[in-house]
Amino acid sequence: MPLATPIAAPTRSSAVHRSILHAALSVGAAGIVVKLVATAKEIAVASVYGRSDAMDAFLAAALIPGLLVNLISESMNQALVPTLVRVREQEGKERAQQLLSSSMLWMCLLLGAVSLVMALLARGFFPLIASNFPPEKLALSIHLFYGLLPIVLLTGIATNCTAILNTLDRFARPALAPTVISVSIIFGALFLGSRFGIWAMVYATLAGSLLHVVIVAWMMEAHGYPFRLRWHGMTEAMREVAGQYGPVLLSSVVSSGGLLVDQSMAAMLAAGSVSALVYANRFVSVVLTLLAGAVSTAIVPSFARMIAHRDWAGCRHTIRTWSRITAFISVPIAVLLIAGARPLVRVAYQHGRFGTHDTAIVAAVLAMYAIQIPFYVTSRVYYRFIVAMRRTDLILYCGMINLGLDIVLNLVLMHCFILMHWSGVAGIALATSLWTVSTFFFLWYWSRKLLKRATAAEAAA
Repeated sequence: MPLATPIAAPTRSSAVHRSILHAALSVGAAGIVVKLVATAKEIAVASVYGRSDAMDAFLAAALIPGLLVNLISESMNQALVPTLVRVREQEGKERAQQLLSSSMLWMCLLLGAVSLVMALLARGFFPLIASNFPPEKLALSIHLFYGLLPIVLLTGIATNCTAILNTLDRFARPALAPTVISVSIIFGALFLGSRFGIWAMVYATLAGSLLHVVIVAWMMEAHGYPFRLRWHGMTEAMREVAGQYGPVLLSSVVSSGGLLVDQSMAAMLAAGSVSALVYANRFVSVVLTLLAGAVSTAIVPSFARMIAHRDWAGCRHTIRTWSRITAFISVPIAVLLIAGARPLVRVAYQHGRFGTHDTAIVAAVLAMYAIQIPFYVTSRVYYRFIVAMRRTDLILYCGMINLGLDIVLNLVLMHCFILMHWSGVAGIALATSLWTVSTFFFLWYWSRKLLKRATAAEAAA
């Protein structure tokens, strides 16, 4: 595929790094607000439900809807957005609206069909992902799953609207919109939990998700793209989106498999293991989202410009600079989380039914999870470079390797931890950190190799 027509030659001056820093801070600011509200939600939920069987059942029930949204909706966004921008720039806003309406209808039909299939197959696959649940707990998980299925369609629409808003350079408000879901869950847990039990979580999640859709759809319409579900035929642009969708979806399936494997194996352990895994991961996910998410989002435009101009020296300088910056920031954070795992968990969660024994288990899991932070955050720089180089096949291969490593390391480490009279679920967390280290070296190696090839080709030309 030919490289894009140059617009403005990139430079290795400090202006590039200031631009990346400014963008990263802007993205991170919205993320901080969202995570603070989400943390308040976790504290409220933990105080009401603790590590109870009901909470385990809810988390198991919520796993599949979350994966479906990530697989179908996020893959659609990655396939749609580049084509939508091209159509808008070359063919006009009306044709872009037609493409958006057709693709959104296609996505909604796909989400609805997959949700129906999952509902029909639930009693078959739930015993596999919750193999250690007793019959009553398993039945509750299935019933909760049926109640949560509408969020697949709602969240899918919301993520699609958010992606469209991002193409219009609207980031902050759409990024803040998901806070309504956390606020709804806080209200449901604190004020409805005693009356409806774990079902209050279902009702609150549905209400928050619906409100989220209304907000972002209104934003999208306010910026000239009304929410419409209308088929305008299999146009060339629509065929392009469909052609891109398959490979992106396959890559997402592979990368999402690790989460399913981890929670399925945690369900094989003692009661409360799934909850311990999720509670501990909340802390690490905050750091990963704020650091890795902000930097990887901010660095994409610079890489795209430099690659378009074949500025391989600039790419090398940017990779080196930002890999060092991310390591410099993330290593101390990881050390602090490992050292302070127990007091952090105690302050955040040890309320109501969440006792000292729960704190000890979740703290151990948190310490094992935190090991991955510097490797994951720094690897996002290499990841974004490889994607910008259009070598997404390497990302797919990396995901396949990671999935295999995750399964093997989970089996080995959780049993080793049990033999040492430690929490088996902490072994699962350590396995995640170890395959993240593998990812770092894989992406680092291929970034260097791609740069070397590109530099050699440029010199030969």
